[in-house]
Amino acid sequence: MTRRNILVVDDEPDIRGLVREILEDEGFTVSVAQDAAEARGLIRRCEPDMVLLDIWMPGVDGISLLKEWKQADQLAPPVVMMSGHGNVETAVEATRYGAYDFIEKPLSTAKLLLTVKHALASGPARAGRRPAAPAGPVPIGKSRPMADLRAQIARAARHGTPALIQGEAGTDKTLCARYLHALSDRRAGPFVTLKVWTLDGERATAEVFGAEAHNETRPGYLDQARGGTLFVEDIGELDGPLQAGLQAMLETGKFTPDDGARPRAADLRLVAATRFDLAERLAEGRFREDLYYQLNVLPLTAPPLRAHREDIPALLEYYVEHLIEREGLPYRRFSIAAQNRLRGYAWPGNERELKNLAQRLLILGADEIIDIAEVEAALRQNEHKESRLAAAQAGFDLPLREARENFEKAYLEYQLARANGSVSKVASAAGIERTHLYRKLKLLGIELK
Repeated sequence: MTRRNILVVDDEPDIRGLVREILEDEGFTVSVAQDAAEARGLIRRCEPDMVLLDIWMPGVDGISLLKEWKQADQLAPPVVMMSGHGNVETAVEATRYGAYDFIEKPLSTAKLLLTVKHALASGPARAGRRPAAPAGPVPIGKSRPMADLRAQIARAARHGTPALIQGEAGTDKTLCARYLHALSDRRAGPFVTLKVWTLDGERATAEVFGAEAHNETRPGYLDQARGGTLFVEDIGELDGPLQAGLQAMLETGKFTPDDGARPRAADLRLVAATRFDLAERLAEGRFREDLYYQLNVLPLTAPPLRAHREDIPALLEYYVEHLIEREGLPYRRFSIAAQNRLRGYAWPGNERELKNLAQRLLILGADEIIDIAEVEAALRQNEHKESRLAAAQAGFDLPLREARENFEKAYLEYQLARANGSVSKVASAAGIERTHLYRKLKLLGIELK
């Protein structure tokens, strides 16, 4: 596969050398130019996939060169301007002349790499070059299991029938559902997620189907998803009455709000996910047969992480970038030895466990490189939590109070991990007040990260 080529135009040798070193370490091919004259020749000969262009250069400055390329219709690759603090307004102005973005000097490695990746994704693909990444959420990985999964989702997206995504806990079934929605003819409509474990017992029916009272209608999840997709995050946990209601909605294309007199048309696509084996639940009488067969028309399976270990480096890169962008965490990268160690790990918690590990290492580490020693320490901590959970599940010979405390600790740690540390979500799932939950966490010695 041809490597992406980046042209760096800057009159300062130190800047050119630094940027070249950073980008070549990331696998890019880099060409450098010290002035506009060199840049003009290289952009014709090398046909770069993007250009990093300094604003202030002797002779012809970066803005003038950018205008020249635009007038000559030579702006096929995206151009990112590099500016000192005094040139930020000029850099912003450059976007009006066709620049994709700008980055400030002194350069931040994290900001540089993120901007480069986004610019490359925005640029047009040329013959023989790797195509730009598709817009929207995409299940990550070049392995055969992930390629097969993407192909199956693409086929399912062409139909309007319900879809069922199965997979172990921690596999990214939500990402699969979003990808299906993005490929479907309902992509312009809303994508609404129903987390079954957040439903409020007695009010669950009204929350899902809406309610009518005093000539007013309170919309439910089905109303919110009108024109789009309703994603039921773990349908295996849905109780009997709600299963019956969804089955009737799929059968008739209509639903009736709680205490409502007239049925309403259901304009949505239902996509469900579960970590359970629904065939087993069906045999146990815990899942409706008619609903199971309606959902199972288009079954999809998210593979466990151990089945596509070769995708772990790409997943690490994705989660690091995601955490840097969304949470403002410092840039760090995994050494080759650290990546190889993670490829050999069993990953009982699948992608969720990998994301949590990456987040913990970004927060706690100081050096730019995440080495194998840090990874080993983090994995020991993960394995300690797993063994503690197993001990809590097997502690039937303990006194009741001690067994209850062990279970509560394991239960709340699991719920916190599942909710990414959100106390509000855990309180809702556990059915207790937040103030009581804080006291319980303190009593059990559970620290909030």
